[in-house]
Amino acid sequence: MRLLMLGGTEFVGRAVVEAALGRGWEVTVFHRGRHEAPAGARSSHGDRTAPDGLAALSEGEWDVVVDTWSGAPRAVRDSARLLAGRVSRYVYVSSCSVYAWAPAAGYGEDAPLVAGADANAERTDYARDKRGGELAALDAFGAQGSLLVRSGLILGPYENIGRLPWWLNRVARGGPVLAPGPRELPLQYVDVRDLAEWVLGAVEAGLGGAYNLVSPPGHTTMGALLDACVQVTGGRGDLRWADPDAILGAGIEPWTQLPVWVPAGSDLHDALHSADVSLAVGAGLRCRPVLETVADTWDWLQSLGGVAPQRPDRPAVGLDPVVEAKLLGAPE
Repeated sequence: MRLLMLGGTEFVGRAVVEAALGRGWEVTVFHRGRHEAPAGARSSHGDRTAPDGLAALSEGEWDVVVDTWSGAPRAVRDSARLLAGRVSRYVYVSSCSVYAWAPAAGYGEDAPLVAGADANAERTDYARDKRGGELAALDAFGAQGSLLVRSGLILGPYENIGRLPWWLNRVARGGPVLAPGPRELPLQYVDVRDLAEWVLGAVEAGLGGAYNLVSPPGHTTMGALLDACVQVTGGRGDLRWADPDAILGAGIEPWTQLPVWVPAGSDLHDALHSADVSLAVGAGLRCRPVLETVADTWDWLQSLGGVAPQRPDRPAVGLDPVVEAKLLGAPE
């Protein structure tokens, strides 16, 4: 198989490239040259936001293109139109954020979608931009030639958002650690490598259409995730479980200040941790244990000296130590 990866040097794109190389695929990575492409892939350079930035892709044929773009939908439009007729399938890594807010618990791929998305738009907001990207792929490749991968929370090595790296570094620092409860709070996420393997398997199977791609609800819990962080970092952190009401009452923001965590029963929890993924599971999705994801992310993070890369277009996450100490009643 011949893969054209748009991006491919960071997080999801890199995982897809490495998985494809592992299958013996021929891989071309189109990127801006800010980071090295994985060894074994052919590099092609360009900036799809610049005038004539796709010139390097004006010739060539591939079996599939994978696109993770999350900015202005017109960039997906331009890429898809340019490649139509020279690529058999367009895989667009989208997001469960494309569903109209707030999706009901257990929502599937037929749930209502966000309004106002446009394939020709400049950058607006994440939900409409991702839906606009879907529309761009559909316009150029049709329903059967497009595979829309509506991912949920993505964790694992190469993460450049900072969620799991923040928890690992916080637990590794030791001392009392504010652990947002309850311990049994169900979580739903996908390891980036499991996402990559599913995408490639779906391409080989000739799948098209939309799929929610995240682990089954309750694949793990907040307790299991943080216990794994303690285990792989050497056990220096002392988890102090706190009631959600106390956390919210202190003005602490779920998801951003305490990454991954959102209180049970909230619209945000239903949106992030209750998607129906039966279609993806039926199409071969397999999810590795949480301890493996956490351990491998820690090993990768250690290889970088403990400092994970950070996407410049995403806000930093994590809780100020002073705020944490105050809630735990510890000396500041």
